[in-house]
Amino acid sequence: MDQKVRYEIEFPINSSPQLLYQYISTPSGLSEWFADNVNSRGEFFTFIWNDSEEKARLASKKTGEKVKFKWVDENSKDTEYFFELHILVDELTKDVSLMVVDFAHKDEVDEATLLWENQISDLKHLIGSV
Repeated sequence: MDQKVRYEIEFPINSSPQLLYQYISTPSGLSEWFADNVNSRGEFFTFIWNDSEEKARLASKKTGEKVKFKWVDENSKDTEYFFELHILVDELTKDVSLMVVDFAHKDEVDEATLLWENQISDLKHLIGSV
């Protein structure tokens, strides 16, 4: 299988970093916009979309700032791929944005970006940042 490429997208979001963090770091927050359902057991999160299920390990988090989920295989071993959600606050303007770091196959980056745009749009509607 060919390698996936890393890509980053930044989304301006009209929200406090504290509120935004709740939606990117908790199973209940993530299940409102990221996946149909999200369960966690310890450091492992299960993301459910329709009939598909993916497992990831909460690899790192910095309260109020960022979370990083590393995808795991069927034996719960880390793969080389992850996604990271990083809250950025402009020092001067205090504008808040969400930086998404993810991986996709080279020919699927546009499609993956579109998917993130739709999911972040759902998140913005959820927190009233439209």
